[in-house]
Amino acid sequence: MSRPTPSFYNLAWRWHFYAGLFVAPFMILLALTGIIYLFKPQLDPLLYDHLLNVTPAHHSLSADEQLSRVQATYPQGHISQYLPPINPQRSGQFVVHNGGHELNVFINPYTGQVLGEQDAKLNLQAVARTLHGELMIGTLGDRLVELAAGWGVVLVVSGLFLWWPRGQSAAGILWPRLSRRGRVLWRDLHVVTGFWGAALLLFMLISGMTWTGFWGKQYADLWNRFPVAMWNDVPKSDIEARSLNTANRQTVPWAMENTPMPVSGAHAEHMAHAAHTSGPAAPGITLQAVVDTATARQVEAGYSITLPTTATGVFTIAVFADDPRNDATLHVDQYTGTVLADVRWQHYSNVARATEMGVMLHEGKLFGPLNQIVMLLVCLMILLSSVSGLVIWWKRRPQGGMGVPPLRHDLPTWKAGVAIMLALAIAFPLVGASLIAVWGLDRLWLMVRKLRPDERLS
Repeated sequence: MSRPTPSFYNLAWRWHFYAGLFVAPFMILLALTGIIYLFKPQLDPLLYDHLLNVTPAHHSLSADEQLSRVQATYPQGHISQYLPPINPQRSGQFVVHNGGHELNVFINPYTGQVLGEQDAKLNLQAVARTLHGELMIGTLGDRLVELAAGWGVVLVVSGLFLWWPRGQSAAGILWPRLSRRGRVLWRDLHVVTGFWGAALLLFMLISGMTWTGFWGKQYADLWNRFPVAMWNDVPKSDIEARSLNTANRQTVPWAMENTPMPVSGAHAEHMAHAAHTSGPAAPGITLQAVVDTATARQVEAGYSITLPTTATGVFTIAVFADDPRNDATLHVDQYTGTVLADVRWQHYSNVARATEMGVMLHEGKLFGPLNQIVMLLVCLMILLSSVSGLVIWWKRRPQGGMGVPPLRHDLPTWKAGVAIMLALAIAFPLVGASLIAVWGLDRLWLMVRKLRPDERLS
């Protein structure tokens, strides 16, 4: 007589429980901060109208004249970046490091009036972006967000297994039974929202992980490849372009993060020694000349110019465009004005192109308001699924216990489940290590408690 086929439902439920309890708080935070950053184009002009908007005039000051006005206002400050006005109705912006603070300083390009400043790290969008990327606690936060995203994949996979119809009617599976109340209604909201949003959530998780410091860096190093000839005749430093990006500010596109920064001065005989010194920058060209280079090379409006900080540094013109096909990253020799590198969309690999498109979809920028609305709906689905999952857990947990789903101690090895776990461990090593750790602790707990099917964990 053959043995009945074992049911792995409770095992999947157990892993779904572990993943959900860890992931849900992160998903709620990421969804809320994502919504704030999603509507940056609409929120910034409303919140900072006095800083961003100006009345156009017939004549505008050169970038160097604007620079001198800002330097006069902040004589002890160090200016690291210039963002030219994106249109005639907008102000120019300088990033100034002054008295231990990083400031966004806004200037009227027609009158030269310094309009005001904002803390570059503590304004609404910067806080939302930093929370979204690293929880405002640096590398540890970045790793926790990466773990949450990876465990989010576990959550989706196990959730789909639990959702799979087993003779039930479509009600409660494809649509919620709104006439029900209490735990059943919350369960339906969780299950139905999770099913319809599964593919979108996976897209958000994977596209978001490309920015993480561990997995994202390995992914970029693997797929961001450019023709060697592009860099053959350009002296390079050991510094990568990713150094220009911070948690609160995006400068260069993702596809450029692992490319080497060129060196200024190597082609100018009178500055040949500059390639071997780490002294302060002493540009031989004006900031306006760099702006003119961007204009001549048809770089899309919205670009930034990062100023060199050392004798070997370069001016970097970069635009992380809403449409990645307009991306541009140019490195300009600070002494001669020679363009040392000019990298555009056509130079990206196919994987880099797909990733950049995914990132712009993730940020709601690729198709304008329509993309924003779709991403808003995704964020709301994530919020509903996360909150409903927590409510279900809270309602079913035993008094004084966690309510971990029980498990038979004699359950055979789930080969499909093990295969999925191994695949996740290989694809996401950091997540894989945590999966193994949780699995080991869970097995140890089962051995210690010697659970029976009718026991509850306390």
